[in-house]
Amino acid sequence: MEPIRKYNCLIVDDEPPARELLRRYVAQLPMLTLIGECGNAVQSISLLKQHHVDLMFLDIQMPQISGLDLIGTLVNPPKIILTTAFEQYAVKAFELDVTDYLVKPVRFDRFLKAVFKALPEQDIRNETQMPVNSQHAGDPAFLYFRADRKMVKVMLGDILYIESLKDYVKINTKKGPVITKYAITSLEAMLPSSAFIRVHRSYMVALDKIDSYTQEEIHILSNVIPIGKLYRMQVLNVLTEANG
Repeated sequence: MEPIRKYNCLIVDDEPPARELLRRYVAQLPMLTLIGECGNAVQSISLLKQHHVDLMFLDIQMPQISGLDLIGTLVNPPKIILTTAFEQYAVKAFELDVTDYLVKPVRFDRFLKAVFKALPEQDIRNETQMPVNSQHAGDPAFLYFRADRKMVKVMLGDILYIESLKDYVKINTKKGPVITKYAITSLEAMLPSSAFIRVHRSYMVALDKIDSYTQEEIHILSNVIPIGKLYRMQVLNVLTEANG
C-alpha cells in the first residue's frame, strides 16, 4: 500500500462541544493533520495566512462574521465542509462551491463521506484499505477519552453500555468503566449507528452485547438498562429487525 498523504485541516466553530467532536473525528483519520481550531471566523483568517490548509470544517452561524461571509472573502479557499445545525443554508452553501454540508449533530459515517469527497481518488483508495475492527469500513475501531488525567484508549468492540452522569458519561467496557466529561448526545453522534443505539435519555447500549430484553428493559450480563418511553418504539423496531 502506498504511503498515506497528509492533509492539513482547520476547524472553525464557535461551539466548544462541536469543535471537540470534529477533533475526535479528525484523530481517527491518519491522513488528516489538525493544524488549528478557531472559535470564530476572524481568528481563522490569520491561520489561513500563516499555514497551508487543505480542508476546512466551517460553521455557518458565528459572531462577527458568518461562515458563508468568510468564504466570500477568501481568494484561494481550501476545500470547505460546512457544519451547521440549520438546513436552510444548503442552497446558498452549494452556490459557494463547498465540498459538502453537514447538519449537526454530525455522525462519523457522514463526516467520513464528506472527507472522502474532498480528497483525491487515490488517497481515498489508500485510506479505505486501512484495517478497522468494526462492521463497516468507515467506522472507527477505537476512540480516546480523557480520564484520570490521561487519554484512555477505548476499543468500540469492548463497550457494553454507556450511562450519562450529568456532565459526565460512564463508558462501561469489558475491562471496566471509563468516566469522562462528555455529553451522551455528542457521544451518540460519534458512535456508529450500526453498533450502538440510544435506549434512554441516560443510556446507550452496544447492540451485540444485549443478552435479553423486554419492552421495558435490556439485560447485558448482570446489568439492567431501562428503555425510555420516548425511545421504546425505535429500540424495539431495531431489535426486531436484528432478529430477522
